[in-house]
Amino acid sequence: MLAYDADLELFRDNFKRFMSEHVAPFYEQWEKEVWSLLGENGYLCVDVPEVYGGYGVPTEYSLMLVEESARAGYGALSTAISCHSEIAAPYILHIANEEQKQYWLPKMVSGEVVGAIGMTEPGAGSDLQGMRSSAILNGDHYVLNGSKTFISNGQHADLVVLAAKTDPQARAKGVSLLLVDTHLDGFKKGTNLDKIGLHSQDTSELFFDNVKVPANQLLGSAGQGFAYLMQELPRERTAIAATALGAIRGAIDITTQYVQERQAFGQKIGSFQNTRFVLAQAKIDELATAAFYNQNLALYKQSKLDVETAAALKSFSTDMQMKIIDSLLQLFGGYGYMTEYPISRFFVDARIQRIYGGTNEIMKEIVARGIIGR
Repeated sequence: MLAYDADLELFRDNFKRFMSEHVAPFYEQWEKEVWSLLGENGYLCVDVPEVYGGYGVPTEYSLMLVEESARAGYGALSTAISCHSEIAAPYILHIANEEQKQYWLPKMVSGEVVGAIGMTEPGAGSDLQGMRSSAILNGDHYVLNGSKTFISNGQHADLVVLAAKTDPQARAKGVSLLLVDTHLDGFKKGTNLDKIGLHSQDTSELFFDNVKVPANQLLGSAGQGFAYLMQELPRERTAIAATALGAIRGAIDITTQYVQERQAFGQKIGSFQNTRFVLAQAKIDELATAAFYNQNLALYKQSKLDVETAAALKSFSTDMQMKIIDSLLQLFGGYGYMTEYPISRFFVDARIQRIYGGTNEIMKEIVARGIIGR
């Protein structure tokens, strides 16, 4: 169990005030400027060491921002921050050489550079070994060709941590990671994809036509891309769980308020046994999710979080998120289906959580392999 941290709670309160002032009034008209605001106010990559511009605080400070933005009902903001701070930045911090760290991390902390991760391809989905994007070394640069899809932060990204085949004849051992500047010639962003949820969060296709990526932007060693993905995925999946936990808590918050105000048959709907039992079950499930999440976070901080346990948390927490929010929306009746009620946004934003970061079916396969092998 993580100990109470007064500084963390103060940081949490400051972030909640920031969202009230700078996010709530403009959330539906999401713009790139929010990245500068987040950076200026110190809410990006906060656990990056001070030498690279961050605060160097414990990981839970960074994940708290993901959780609280989801709890406030800003699932798109939670996903955007998570992709930038919890996924892209750790790859650079843990794998990059010193020159790469000094160049990219301060810009990510300030919000000058928006980060994204490029793994999924149109014909491969969760099957990363089926990727076709290639990056062939030619002198002092790689020639990058191919495409990616469903890339979070894709429209605003200035940097993509990109997985590509540097040896197209090999399978997993042929995959490498590159730090790709999105302003390079031949790099094109598709239109912002139209999703059923996360409407304020940009998700795009990316296209590469003979993009010349400097050879010094290879991340780590060639052919080790899959090993690096396995190394960093536990944090990504823990961050997805942070979003799930925040959303669960936020949905409980607004539903509790609603049932104490709304009346039916001459009494507040919060007085009906069904309402009370639904809320009670939601709270019980939230406590279970929080316990599992805190356990994983403690393991991550000790460098003991394995791929199977992180996959189990991702699957459990996002399934719980969908189940709980669906049950709470029911208490709103027809109003729960109306977009003017925030519970509807909690609902549609929850659905993607069981898909990205590896589908929950893939998560179960990972857990099964840890039990009985392939």
